Amino acid sequence: MQIENTHLKAPECFILVGGCFFALVLGVSAFWEADIRWLHFFQAWMYLATIVLGLRGNRWGYFIGLSAAGLWDYANIFATTFFFNGMQQLSHFFHTGHLDRPDLLIAVPAWFSNLLIVIGCLWAYSRLPRKSLGDVGRFVLTFVLTTGFFALDMALFQPRYLGLFPRMLHPHLP
Repeated sequence: MQIENTHLKAPECFILVGGCFFALVLGVSAFWEADIRWLHFFQAWMYLATIVLGLRGNRWGYFIGLSAAGLWDYANIFATTFFFNGMQQLSHFFHTGHLDRPDLLIAVPAWFSNLLIVIGCLWAYSRLPRKSLGDVGRFVLTFVLTTGFFALDMALFQPRYLGLFPRMLHPHLP
């Protein structure tokens, strides 16, 4: 049996670091807020799939990562104030040295870790030797399934967040 000598390249490092860090953020957030533990547990599986498949050079991993992380970042810019509230907390901390709401501040590293995943997935996909027009359909299918999984996760464990989906269809900056 021959083992390939594989080295992580920059895109894979972005996916790995972004995915692991976001999983850590999900864990910390779930520790602080017990009622979202199951939501975050199942959400983390999308990122685990992204990491595992992405590190194997599998386009499905890139599509899952683009879908999950891209939707999360998009939602937190155009459908919620979570990221902006986190930025306000960060600014307040820099000016006063006091942090009022660490539960909001956590949105900042969460958003940037998802951005790393999006960049890593786009970059890694761009380096694939064979791409086809069928990849557009595969990406759309992955986006629909990933978004559906996320919506089901919310419906089962935190239905109060389902209101994000209509707001994502009518984006606006806070």
